[in-house]
Amino acid sequence: EGGIREYVTYHNRTKNPLHNDVIYMQGSKDDSICEIALQYTDSYSEVIVSFANNIHTPEGGMHETGFKTALTRVINDYARKYNQLKENDKNLSGEDVREGLTCVISVKLTEAQFEGQTKTKLGNAFMRTLVDSMTYEKLSDYFEENPAVAKGIVEKALMASRAREAAKKARESV
Repeated sequence: EGGIREYVTYHNRTKNPLHNDVIYMQGSKDDSICEIALQYTDSYSEVIVSFANNIHTPEGGMHETGFKTALTRVINDYARKYNQLKENDKNLSGEDVREGLTCVISVKLTEAQFEGQTKTKLGNAFMRTLVDSMTYEKLSDYFEENPAVAKGIVEKALMASRAREAAKKARESV
């Protein structure tokens, strides 16, 4: 009933969300439409479910790539702008910013090109730029309007980054 927002809530029913609202974004270009719903939880796993023309794409594809790129860029830019990441700190990795993320991506397009016989991966390159630009613009705006949510998400990503670095140092010392 509630579309992809409801689907994110369903996925997070047994988890503790970091923010109450499911962040929802929608954008279009020409005859292509993109919808994204996401919410962060205190878990360590990442759940990204993607669809192209209502067909589940378990291997992702261009729409998922565009989303991941933009998400990483938005969070790094926000963290630098508000001094959560210092000048000489390394950028957060994609893995760090997706820790605890539950996200549903749905794109609708004419002449979808799927890779492989089983249609498990979307191959339309222009979807990457559509999803990337829409996510960057809308999520940046959302973070500016909801600084408490943005701060919590950035702190979660920073903690993931520190944990990853500590684990790397521990492995190297062994």
